[in-house]
Amino acid sequence: MNVPERSRFVIYAVGIFVCYFLYGIVQEKLTRGRYGEQVQADGSVGERFTFALALVWVQCVCNYIFAKVLLTVKPQKEDTTHTGSYAACSLTYLLAMVSTTMAMRWVPYPTAVVGKSAKPIPVMILGVLIGRKSYSWTRYACVLSIVLGVILFMYKEGKVANLPAETTLLGEVLLFLSLSMDGLTGAVQERIRAASSPSGQQMMKSMNFWSTLMLGFAMLLTGEVKESLHFAIRHPEVWTHLSLLSLCGALGQFFIFLTVANFGPLACSVVTTTRKFFTVLCSVLLFGNVLIARQWLGAVLVFAALFVDMLYGKKQSPAAPVSSKKHPSDGGKLSEEKKDLIS
Repeated sequence: MNVPERSRFVIYAVGIFVCYFLYGIVQEKLTRGRYGEQVQADGSVGERFTFALALVWVQCVCNYIFAKVLLTVKPQKEDTTHTGSYAACSLTYLLAMVSTTMAMRWVPYPTAVVGKSAKPIPVMILGVLIGRKSYSWTRYACVLSIVLGVILFMYKEGKVANLPAETTLLGEVLLFLSLSMDGLTGAVQERIRAASSPSGQQMMKSMNFWSTLMLGFAMLLTGEVKESLHFAIRHPEVWTHLSLLSLCGALGQFFIFLTVANFGPLACSVVTTTRKFFTVLCSVLLFGNVLIARQWLGAVLVFAALFVDMLYGKKQSPAAPVSSKKHPSDGGKLSEEKKDLIS
């Protein structure tokens, strides 16, 4: 069945929203919950799962298996993407995740969320510089409005004002590094799309393959393999949480790579950024939290930017990107840039 472009984008976006909403709940339980009844040195009861590399490695393995099964069930044309491109993309992807995880030790959670909400900006900048993309001024304005709206909505001074010691220069530098790596990942993905146009499943399989190898080597060097296994043996319920997290992560990443393959990294970045906004908005609606005027302004900015983006995506005809000349026979299909505008 031939599903229209706009309908496919909506399906992918909803898939990302639902999967990562559930993913966040399980991740909170796994990383911030406590296991067992043993009293710790600080007087708290129970141990915490602190093995970040092992956690990401398990997810990468499951994502790779998931993509491999999909490609086995429905074979596709050969992926001609250069191996080095996937290796470089996997490295920047992992560095972004590790930098964010490490930054959480020195900055409060709201600061990290606000910092990561600016992800579309480096994706767009490096997409132009490295990925050779071309965007309309309307697209720039919409992305900046969405980022500003998310920041206004999610940033709560009261929660961070009492924690000045946590907001150190090192944590902020790590967040900046994470954003830079996000931008590089998007730029490399744009070049991959322009050069060989792999499917979402092929990108998911190859990137997770390299991520698994890199993380496995890092775990052997740091000794996390043994420590995480001993923790899971002491607390068997960890296996259940890891399984649920991996399932939600695999499905969520599947939708992410479908979005990247069909609409580009910037469109995917906008979806994942606004997902944070809708997660908080759902919390407001379900639990009756009161919004201040600044947060309502942020909500209006996000919805207005998304509406304008959809409207101009149908009516505007931006300049064609460099890679468009490789597709002279597309006929009635949308150009790559017009696909990016459907959000």
